[in-house]
Amino acid sequence: MRRLKGQSSLLRTGRLIVVSNRLPIALTRGTEGEWQVRSGSGGLVTALSPVLRDLGGLWIGWPGTVGKTHPDEDIFKVSRNAGYSLIPVGLTRKEIDLYYYGFSNKVLWPLFHTLQSNCNFDPAYWAGYQAVNRKFARIIADSAKEDDYVWVHDYHLMLVAKELRALGVKCRVGFFLHTPFPPPDLLTILPWRSQIIEALMEYDLIGFQTIRDRNNFIHYLEGFVKGVHVDTRRQVCTINTPQRQFRSGAFPISIDFKEFSRRAASKTISKRAERLRTAIGANQVVLGVDRLDYSKGIPERLKAFRNALERFDDLHGKVTLVQIVVPSREEVSEYQGLKIEIEGLVGEISGKFSQPGWTPVHYMFRNFKRDELLAYYRAADIALVTPLRDGMNLVAKEFCAANVDNSGVLILSEFAGAATQLRSSALVVNPYDIESTANAIYHAYEMGPGERRKRMRNLRESVSKRDIFWWVDFFLWAATATSLNKPGSPE
Repeated sequence: MRRLKGQSSLLRTGRLIVVSNRLPIALTRGTEGEWQVRSGSGGLVTALSPVLRDLGGLWIGWPGTVGKTHPDEDIFKVSRNAGYSLIPVGLTRKEIDLYYYGFSNKVLWPLFHTLQSNCNFDPAYWAGYQAVNRKFARIIADSAKEDDYVWVHDYHLMLVAKELRALGVKCRVGFFLHTPFPPPDLLTILPWRSQIIEALMEYDLIGFQTIRDRNNFIHYLEGFVKGVHVDTRRQVCTINTPQRQFRSGAFPISIDFKEFSRRAASKTISKRAERLRTAIGANQVVLGVDRLDYSKGIPERLKAFRNALERFDDLHGKVTLVQIVVPSREEVSEYQGLKIEIEGLVGEISGKFSQPGWTPVHYMFRNFKRDELLAYYRAADIALVTPLRDGMNLVAKEFCAANVDNSGVLILSEFAGAATQLRSSALVVNPYDIESTANAIYHAYEMGPGERRKRMRNLRESVSKRDIFWWVDFFLWAATATSLNKPGSPE
């Protein structure tokens, strides 16, 4: 784990307490109904675990179960193996329905992704959201000491700092939003916007994915909160209000580049990729990998691919789209309808364009293990990453890290946070523009090996320099540095 001087010296006296909606564990039922618990393996866990171990830290979150059915003893065993403590927050079915499925995913998620027509402003959701944030805060307060640093993650828990202050907690508290933050004119739609903004202003540092997201937040403060003064010339800035001073910055999240690249280059993954290419049979493979969500733009992507096949005959028999959709929130009606729409488009395209020996779309709806995804990344010639709005989109970075032979092309939505970092060497598109996206598919198909290598080398270098460990270092430096003007900033 690389360290910046600011982080290591200023966190040395206290612990790091990470707070997120979910604990970094996976819970499953065994064949006889017993709980099985295993540690998570995502990028956030990989990056934060060494820091938590070194500082004797805690991770607080919901274990994903209903009520008090979570297996405490097994969670404690995972804690001992991880080298830091996991503290579960038990939620009732009603709390899950109101706080998680309600306010978090029927209000904040669509609004923050500029899809306000999907919002349901039910006051009961807001009450449930407040109650659960208060519950998280009480559990944090029971564990936190004054010299600890509490790092809260994502839109589920925006009220936690305010609740902690109400409980008399004095330690420093930071927040990172993994989703986009909406522009002021869109945020004003939210009936409880003032309460949420006031709560966010209780954090000592508020982190966003991009400068655009940070500026959306600051522009709201300047327009609707009296007496705000801020200098936005730096990536991390200080915000002064009549009540207090706090910091805000842009911290683009990333992946463990070296591990992705190392594993993708292994003989096991290389052989899997070769078998996949043989099975698919097309000269070039276009890959889409998404969680089932209306923000990912999957129907628009399929329409763009259909448009490309309609307008460019030389793609027939030469290009196959492999679309992987990972199940998510299937009990929500909007997601059920989205799945039906996707499958209808897949069937329509296959019915219209399929030929003996060639199927234009290979569609898979299931969970994939990481090695499976790595094999598809290696097998793909083109990645089609076209969300309608995304905080970052790590699939784009994972594809680049896995592209060890520098032969792939990244087509990337301009509305993904990753476009801020990768736009110079990706083919950047507006996913709402079906014809332009189709043109980008054809451009990628025709691109020569020299241009492909140049673009992918640049993309891989960019992702490598700003990996998940850089992200942790940058945030904790901004959180703990006594002055933003001192040397040591990773900006």
